[in-house]
Amino acid sequence: MIKTSDFYYDLPEELIAQTPLKDRTTSRMLVVHKNTKEIEHKHFYDILDYLHEGDVIVRNNTRVIPARLFGTKEVTNAHVELLLLKQEENDIWECLVGNAKVVKIGTFVSFGDGLLRAECIEIGEKGLRKFKMHYNGIFNEILDQLGTVPLPPYIKEKLDDPERYQTVYAKVEGSAAAPTAGLHFTDEIFAKLKEKGVKVVNVTLHVGLGTFRPMDTENIEEHVMHSEIYMMDQDAADELNKAKEEGRRIIAVGTTSVRTIESVWNRFNKFEACSGETNLFIYPGYTFHTCDCILTNFHLPKSTLIMMICAYASKELVFNAYNQAVKERYRFFSFGDCMFLTNE
Repeated sequence: MIKTSDFYYDLPEELIAQTPLKDRTTSRMLVVHKNTKEIEHKHFYDILDYLHEGDVIVRNNTRVIPARLFGTKEVTNAHVELLLLKQEENDIWECLVGNAKVVKIGTFVSFGDGLLRAECIEIGEKGLRKFKMHYNGIFNEILDQLGTVPLPPYIKEKLDDPERYQTVYAKVEGSAAAPTAGLHFTDEIFAKLKEKGVKVVNVTLHVGLGTFRPMDTENIEEHVMHSEIYMMDQDAADELNKAKEEGRRIIAVGTTSVRTIESVWNRFNKFEACSGETNLFIYPGYTFHTCDCILTNFHLPKSTLIMMICAYASKELVFNAYNQAVKERYRFFSFGDCMFLTNE
């Protein structure tokens, strides 16, 4: 049995990055060579030295929405917090509810003096609810007016510029959290990569509970991933299939890009233009089909994300890298430094 507790590491709280660096590219980058086991200490702008002509970068172009809403239960005025996770048809949203015990089927929660009303229509487990949204006008405009960008709970500092919790290529609205490995890139870095002959393709995975919910089982095989919506267009599928055929490397930016391309491959045994929902859980023992290299941030202890990285390299190598990162006082989590896992 593979145990959740096997993926614990001790992290001093002061190493949790509370604010983004002024220059996105100056984050430190721990380069981990999967085959030789060599570990190098670099900066993100050095990524240019590790990518080659013909490589294909896969990035997740999802955009974080102001998904956190604070309202009151109609009739009793009890405070209720909603985190919008996933949009379904006909203005129905799956949400994570703070103070969930006061929200029953038929409960209405009011936001902005009734500008938006959420009617509970289904009760799920562990604080999940489905709501029918009632409003006049355009939902995204109302959300911009009433909602706030939901930063992770370990970030205590106020974010002065909400755009710093978006990648520079964020485009398709729908995430409750940022695909944080992409936060290090700038338009200038992409321009230099293009000059070098590195290709870039976009996929979309709307980050939700599957990515950030903590594990609550000791046997990891009993953990069920919450599904997340993903999309791949024809251009991305064609470029990736071509890269595979020609033996060129595919570099995934972040665990969400990994989940997307692995999910598509597992579904079709190749890349195809498609959309769907994935609850793919990647942990040690999983066979990768698509990724040659992964750029990723440092992940929480005992999280599904650190398990994915250990599946790609090895638990021993990844934990050796993490121990070095702690020793060298790297910055951890969403606004922190990054790791480049390479097959060279």
